[in-house]
Amino acid sequence: MTTLSNDLEAGRYFVPVPSRWPIRSAVALLFLVAGAALWLNRGGSGPYVLGIGLAALVLILFGWFSDVSGEGAQYNSQVDRSIRWGMAWLIVSEVMVFAGLFGALFYLREISVPDLAAGGRSADLWPGFAGGWPVTGPGLPGDLKAMQAKGAPTINTIMLLCSGAAITWAHHAAERGRRAQLVLALFVTLALGTAFLYNQSQEYRHAITALHLTLSQGAYGGTFYVLTGLHGVHVAVGATMVAVMLIRALMGRITPHGHLGFDMVTWYWHFVGIVWLLLFVIVYVI
Repeated sequence: MTTLSNDLEAGRYFVPVPSRWPIRSAVALLFLVAGAALWLNRGGSGPYVLGIGLAALVLILFGWFSDVSGEGAQYNSQVDRSIRWGMAWLIVSEVMVFAGLFGALFYLREISVPDLAAGGRSADLWPGFAGGWPVTGPGLPGDLKAMQAKGAPTINTIMLLCSGAAITWAHHAAERGRRAQLVLALFVTLALGTAFLYNQSQEYRHAITALHLTLSQGAYGGTFYVLTGLHGVHVAVGATMVAVMLIRALMGRITPHGHLGFDMVTWYWHFVGIVWLLLFVIVYVI
């Protein structure tokens, strides 16, 4: 610790000790993806493997955030800037992922599907196709109904907007040292994020049981579940981060001069909310 303090006073760059959390999270994600694949293919062990992966990932995230929080007091201004840039580039990379998926959806709706219905050589790929959206694919049942914006999606939009306001309130409270307001605002943010995930699971249940919309139903089913599901994963990760911040706030570890980790969580949560607004308009409204 003395050597570390001397390094900081000398302006040297602090490098954290090697961490085993990345390889552990990779194993948890492997279980998560394998469980989801088994479940989608009607494998009996799928839900259990997915549950193990999800539980392991949540525990790993808590442990990882705990280590990072412990290192937080050792950061100098140079490392502070580095972490902020790192988080900014992480969000940029996530934006590129969603931009690619939105681009794929645009290509399907505005280029591929009209081309299949326009006649000519492309029409030979799907004889008799009249166009329109939603659409499945050649040889698949075509009696799909588009998911409506009213109901669960609109409620989810309101909840995420309110959660964005709540975490902004929490950030202002942290800067002013108002611990009670900080805890309350973080609790509200976490509750709204959890309610969002529950509401989305109920929407999936309705889509599968009442509308018979599954991943196996071609273009519309695939794009709908990939976009909303990937966003749901981001909400779950963000909610885990907020939960860690809530625990730190209860322990008094978020102060007006020591809340770098909380700043990063705030950025991430606002990113999740903005992506949902775009997704709501593009997937449900247009």
